[in-house]
Amino acid sequence: MSKTKTVVWPQLVLFGDSITQFSFQSNGWGSEIANKLARKCDVVNRGLSGYNSRWAKILLPRLFPSQTSENTVAVTVFFGANDCALEDKNSQQHVPLKEYSENLKEIAGHLASVGVSSDRVIFISPPPLHEATWEKECLLKGCPLNRHNSVAGRYAQACVEAAGQCGVEALDLWTLMQEDGQDYTVYLSDGLHLSDKGNQFVTQRLWSMLECRLENLPFILPYWGDVDAQDPESSLLCN
Repeated sequence: MSKTKTVVWPQLVLFGDSITQFSFQSNGWGSEIANKLARKCDVVNRGLSGYNSRWAKILLPRLFPSQTSENTVAVTVFFGANDCALEDKNSQQHVPLKEYSENLKEIAGHLASVGVSSDRVIFISPPPLHEATWEKECLLKGCPLNRHNSVAGRYAQACVEAAGQCGVEALDLWTLMQEDGQDYTVYLSDGLHLSDKGNQFVTQRLWSMLECRLENLPFILPYWGDVDAQDPESSLLCN
């Protein structure tokens, strides 16, 4: 009897902070992308709530070891919403702008070193911040407003510039969500994290970037109608 071939799913890895971690919630952008790739690709959530790019860089060898990256067809890198916290109000999460930029470059460099080429990496900038709404959240936790939208914008710009220097594509949410003076607050649930509409916004724009990379992934295992009912093993163990 011939040895059964293991079925290996390609992987799309979503690497980021809480906006990535929460993306698998109902109507989240991660779950919507996963639905689009069902039977073609596993979508792996590596979102770490509260984390910044400094901590993400330290974790790289644990999350992306060389032996597991050969099946990685794409990676999204979505940090900055915590890095841009004001140093005098939230020093634990704050990462200086220059260091943030260098951390993103090091993340791209590590991914390249384990076989995830730049054309398979997408940087996502932090979204805009609505200060009045986020301040209410901060006050409930007993702290003052610890982020400013203008500062988030500088980190978004640094993200886009780092992407260009690394040869990776960038999704600039901070700019796109405020384009043409639109009301960006509809994209946010608490001034920082995404609302349902914000998740839809990310899904649409990210999928347009991923589709061209992943459109040729084959459907894994035979369509049920193609399974030989008299000899299912011939269909299910040999493909």
